[in-house]
Amino acid sequence: MISVTRLNGSQVWVNALLIESIEETPDTYITLVTGKKMIVLEKADEVIRLMKEYVSSVGVLGATIKFQSTEGSS
Repeated sequence: MISVTRLNGSQVWVNALLIESIEETPDTYITLVTGKKMIVLEKADEVIRLMKEYVSSVGVLGATIKFQSTEGSS
């Protein structure tokens, strides 16, 4: 989960693995795979950095690479 700030200043935790897209127009819109959208104070670059840190910390990328390499060797 990553922490972002809504426009009213409240903090919300978002599952980074469910983020489908991020737009900056100039407000930053996060769209989840469920279709839910939210506007946050953080810039898109910051949200992407938080997502990368989260994915790295839980090892999702490493597991994906390992799975792909074992799948290709069969």
